[in-house]
Amino acid sequence: MHTTLIAPSSDLVRRASEPGWLFVDCRFDLANPSAGEAAWRAGHIPGAVYAHAERDLSAPVTATSGRHPLPDPEVFAQTLGSWGLTSDTQVVAYDADNGVFASRLWWLLRWVGHRAVAVLNGGYKAWLAAGLPTSTQAAPRSPVQFIAKPDREAWVDSSQVAACLHHSNWLIIDARAPERFAGEVEPLDAVAGHIPGARNYPYTRNIGPGGRFVSADQIAAQLDVVQRGVANDHTIVMCGSGVTACHLLLAMEIAGRPGAKLYAGSWSEWIKDPARPVEVGRSD
Repeated sequence: MHTTLIAPSSDLVRRASEPGWLFVDCRFDLANPSAGEAAWRAGHIPGAVYAHAERDLSAPVTATSGRHPLPDPEVFAQTLGSWGLTSDTQVVAYDADNGVFASRLWWLLRWVGHRAVAVLNGGYKAWLAAGLPTSTQAAPRSPVQFIAKPDREAWVDSSQVAACLHHSNWLIIDARAPERFAGEVEPLDAVAGHIPGARNYPYTRNIGPGGRFVSADQIAAQLDVVQRGVANDHTIVMCGSGVTACHLLLAMEIAGRPGAKLYAGSWSEWIKDPARPVEVGRSD
């Protein structure tokens, strides 16, 4: 069972045609939401289905939610069932290169109880660089009934985050870029800054050449600087809307640091309530 990363290879090409394996193309562009699906139609790993980050991997936005709310577990289960996902299926999620949107699917599957999911290291770009075959055909999958078993302990809501602000044994890690965390720029959300006391760990620190993850040892060393002894199960990871935070949670798993929780609504939900505190400036 592959549960973190998997490398493109000729063996993986053979797996793509096996019924016990499911490849999911998660390519997506926040600035052009239809671009990822268009790219899938133009060429993808043979047999791969397409997962749209907003249609399939998120619920509709509400007046109090962030930009990418968690999907309803039953609705998500229906999507997974339409892909033919069973409890024995090995999932390989991939996106264009750095694994951000593939990591969202990785986290969601684990949240609903499916552990056999890995992200293709380097994404579609690495697949092409390896000279591996592609297809423009949509491969039929036999639908099944998937039973979701969502783990409520895997994520926290805004009220839980607010309660943790008063306890020194809890840590909030923000995976956004330093300039967004500091409130120096804000291209996506109505308010700039970060949650008071949060520490910044840009998810891009986990990405090396070719969009591949850096080593587990390097990730662990970087986490040591940020966590400063705070336990993994008392660590909350967030970002702008709950997507790139999943990339950091995958990195923590790679580094042998499981147990951190996702702030599902993240910054875009936090700022929906003007009574919630906001801080600006770089973290120490």
